[in-house]
Amino acid sequence: MSLTTTSPGTSDAGAHASGPMLPADIQKAMGRVTEISSLPEITTRIVEVVEDPKSTAQDMHRIIKNDPALAAKVLKVVNSAFYGLPSQIASLDRAIVMLGLSAVKNIALAASLSRLFRPGTITDHFNARDLWTHCIAVGVCARMLAESGIGHVEEAFVGGLVHDMGLLVEYQLFPEKLKEVVERCDAEPQDFCLAERETIGADHQAFGAALAAKWKFPPALRHTISYHHNPENLKAEFRPFVTVIQVADVICCQNEIGFYLTSKASEVTEEMLEVVGVDPVGVSQLLEVLPERIEETEQIFAD
Repeated sequence: MSLTTTSPGTSDAGAHASGPMLPADIQKAMGRVTEISSLPEITTRIVEVVEDPKSTAQDMHRIIKNDPALAAKVLKVVNSAFYGLPSQIASLDRAIVMLGLSAVKNIALAASLSRLFRPGTITDHFNARDLWTHCIAVGVCARMLAESGIGHVEEAFVGGLVHDMGLLVEYQLFPEKLKEVVERCDAEPQDFCLAERETIGADHQAFGAALAAKWKFPPALRHTISYHHNPENLKAEFRPFVTVIQVADVICCQNEIGFYLTSKASEVTEEMLEVVGVDPVGVSQLLEVLPERIEETEQIFAD
């Protein structure tokens, strides 16, 4: 793995707590977003529980038990190799006891968000299925990096899942312009965000920031969606977590897992690894098992 980078950041990003600002005409266009502008009610309630420091295991149980499909998916995740528990868990109550409320909250959030990636294709180089595969891959990779470094492993997994939500907005609002960006970056590896700004008027971080603010996502997820290509523009306290997502994103794009053009022109730097607390040897070891972990996780979250 080469330890250089060609990924420039967005200027003045740190000036906006909620993320990069959208131009006025793009903000107006956001009003046309329909399919993903409103989170499923169950997801909204889960986010509220995630945000509320007073929330309890019972609060989460009451929400999940009313959605049998989501409850089944949470138990599927809990009982998978993803966690490697010594025995099968048959109830949500037991899952919360075994894993802790934080882990179950993030599993439930991840499982409910998977429903937003509906099938669709705009070009041979971009479809929603490949984007979901990429987001799963970044989530898995970020989780593994966090295990070896900064901790917060469940949050890192969800951060990876949601980091490219802004692409779903572009996919719905500007499919032809997004297609132009994708084909341009496929023909010649380059800064994907710059190509977006030149073609669409804003990049997927800015679209994602607007969506995350609307959804009232927790700060760590908002920062991840808004700055995963340039976490150096965040306050120091937020940089390590978002840099974990950045490193995972670059690794997955370099290895062409799912939709890989957003960071294809980027590489992992020594500085980035230092921030996340992982060395090149650790990354090499991670790469040996990453494909298997991604495949397992895709199967877990498949509908």
